[in-house]
Amino acid sequence: MSEYFSLSDCDVIGFDLDHTLCRYHLKETSRLIYESFARYLVEHKGYDKDLLNLTPATWDFCFKGLVVDLEDGNLVKLAEDGTVLRATHGTSDLSTEEIIKHYGPKREWNHFNSLSTSFTRSSKYYFYDNYFDLPGALLCGRVVDMLHKRGNEVNSDFWKDMVAAIDHNYNTSAFRDDAGTYFPSVKRDPGQYLQRCSDSVKTWLRSMKNAGQVLLLITSSHSDYCRLICEHILGKDFEELFDIIITNALKPGFFSLVPQQRPFRTLVNDVEESEGLPSLDKPGWYSQGNWPHLHELLKKMTGKPEPKVVYFGDSMRSDMFPASSFGKWETVMIVEEMEGEGVPKSEAALSNEAQVEPLEKKGKFEGMKSPSAVSNQWGSYFVDVHKSGGGDEESQKLTWCCHCIHKYSTMAIPSVEHIADLPLDYKFPRFSPDKPCTTGYYPRPPDSLLKRCESMS
Repeated sequence: MSEYFSLSDCDVIGFDLDHTLCRYHLKETSRLIYESFARYLVEHKGYDKDLLNLTPATWDFCFKGLVVDLEDGNLVKLAEDGTVLRATHGTSDLSTEEIIKHYGPKREWNHFNSLSTSFTRSSKYYFYDNYFDLPGALLCGRVVDMLHKRGNEVNSDFWKDMVAAIDHNYNTSAFRDDAGTYFPSVKRDPGQYLQRCSDSVKTWLRSMKNAGQVLLLITSSHSDYCRLICEHILGKDFEELFDIIITNALKPGFFSLVPQQRPFRTLVNDVEESEGLPSLDKPGWYSQGNWPHLHELLKKMTGKPEPKVVYFGDSMRSDMFPASSFGKWETVMIVEEMEGEGVPKSEAALSNEAQVEPLEKKGKFEGMKSPSAVSNQWGSYFVDVHKSGGGDEESQKLTWCCHCIHKYSTMAIPSVEHIADLPLDYKFPRFSPDKPCTTGYYPRPPDSLLKRCESMS
């Protein structure tokens, strides 16, 4: 395999939608998501109204890559080998001694093997790996705090209420029915939450299509929400940019399940036809589906027995792991946390932020940390210090999330805006086990990884 990766070598260019092609204003969206979950718990499940009160400082807790242990209410940050780097009970930090008492002298989290080999969901833990459910980590921590305050026992029962809150706001009919808090708010004012794509991204998409490459959009969002987003960020003619659009794709199952389980369906006025398709025989807009049927269509469209596909996504669980493991696709991971560690924002992102500035001035988000920034409580997304008992020895370890980026992605970028102005045959260095762990990030590695490499050399 070449040590470089180039888009011009690919026959098919695929994109996830949310937080990949579509960037959100993270502060605004995170507040909305938190509020939509918390409001449900208060109004429908009788939880304490205090859950709705947040100070800007509270947001430091909101950090991607945490795992909530549903049996005891702990949240943990894991190293690449599954050791617990940091942990909280609810939102309160556990000391090194408490971590050792809880997880043993080697600080081993006992479900690591099940999570790290298959990323499957479990009744024992939940992995927060995307911004759509991330505010739920903060809410989880606060619910555990609240249960303690009331003197209630913490067990996995609270999680059933969390799942109900997620379903209430995000289920496939919520957009159409104006249910919950999330969709009605985004429908009312898309510009407050969604960042428009720059002209350079639209030109970049067109240039790939003009070069004869097949463009593919695969999102787990339902067709009505997908349409709202795409019209806002790309314009009313967005469908012309893509050969195939797949909504309600139910990733990661889209990649990993055999075709009989989830056929493609056609849509009529955003409603799925009840009869599944036996195969996919032409480009268009479809719902649900599976990778093997898509693969057959891509072979036909490209005229190649093994078309080379690259897929851009932001979720390890839904995008990178299944697309690289099952689809054998090249994968580009969107890692917004790079911008929190010294990687400059793209010009398009800066001008987008300037347009949302009036909200900031109202003081609503004054002092609020963006969920993609480094956290005081949790540290860096990429690297952390591992303290042994007694606090004497410290070693720098890659986080499990960082290890997964290197293992399941071809390369990582903070946003598609960062590469949209480059020629299609630009050669990006790819991640490789025999290269330094800083190789594979474009335009440059995050600060914490650079520092770790310097300290080791």
